[in-house]
Amino acid sequence: MASSPQKSPSSPKSPTPKSPSSRKKDDSFLGKLGGTLARRKKAKEVSELQEEGINAINLPLSPSHYELDPEDTMLEENEVRTMVDPNSKNDCKLQELIKVLIDWINDVLVGERIIVKDLTEDLYDGQVLQKLFEKLEGEKLNVAEVTQSEIAQKQKLQTVLERINESLKLSTRNIRWNVDSVHAKSIVAILHLLVALSQHFRAPIRLPDHVSIQVVVVQKREGILQSRQIQEEITERDAFDTLFDHAPDKLNVVKKFADGVYLVLLMGLLEGYFVPLYNFFLTPENFDQKVHNVSFSFELMQDGGLERPKPRPEDIVNCDLKSTLRVLYNLFSRYRNVD
Repeated sequence: MASSPQKSPSSPKSPTPKSPSSRKKDDSFLGKLGGTLARRKKAKEVSELQEEGINAINLPLSPSHYELDPEDTMLEENEVRTMVDPNSKNDCKLQELIKVLIDWINDVLVGERIIVKDLTEDLYDGQVLQKLFEKLEGEKLNVAEVTQSEIAQKQKLQTVLERINESLKLSTRNIRWNVDSVHAKSIVAILHLLVALSQHFRAPIRLPDHVSIQVVVVQKREGILQSRQIQEEITERDAFDTLFDHAPDKLNVVKKFADGVYLVLLMGLLEGYFVPLYNFFLTPENFDQKVHNVSFSFELMQDGGLERPKPRPEDIVNCDLKSTLRVLYNLFSRYRNVD
């Protein structure tokens, strides 16, 4: 009789080899887990770096609190980045300057069916700047009309800015803009550029005086972000501002030039000729007649070798003291040594 087989003592079972499909599932799971951990680590590093940047900005030397974009704090060693103090953007004079410049651009480009609403968003790629300069200068630039890629936009912007700089004839140290700053939508660079253009081409606008922007400069040194604040002047104060501050009550006499009559007669006396009375209104009765007189006096000044005055005739008629003083000071500078 055959005996039944005896059971061998129990022993640990060796692991069953996994099928390829099972190994693939485990590898996939571990890969996802590793990727998730890596992403969490990266996110933590970014968060810590952003916090480091905010802490640097909020040091005692910089009491204002700034809402920073994460990109503004992720700097390489010794890299410098500037940003506008958000509180500065709400300055009433700055807002006035931006509005005046936007209205001027839209007036110049009215025939192009271009409407600018935001200086940084509408001007950064060079398209509007190209059209604006072509209208002001009266020449066509050899650049692509439409550019989509960043490289193409910068190439076009480079050509436009080079031509603008040639026309403005500014020294290198007085050029406060470049391709990178304009394309990066720097409001400081764009305002400097537009103010220079409006002044060079004698735009019929009046820019608010003493407009400035508070700028925060951040630099990374030895792994630590350091910040400082600077006051960026967009439109400057001059000697006439000081005069207004100290003796405003003594300046009302310049209002006598508001109707343009004295300016016309003064040019005749300075140049030694009689101005025919039919060329101007001796007793102007309305605003338009006064503007005509002042405009005519400006023409006489140009005939006498002076540059056309920067103020608008309307500013003189409206009794703008600074504009009137500038015209009178130019006359004084030109004729003070004449017998």
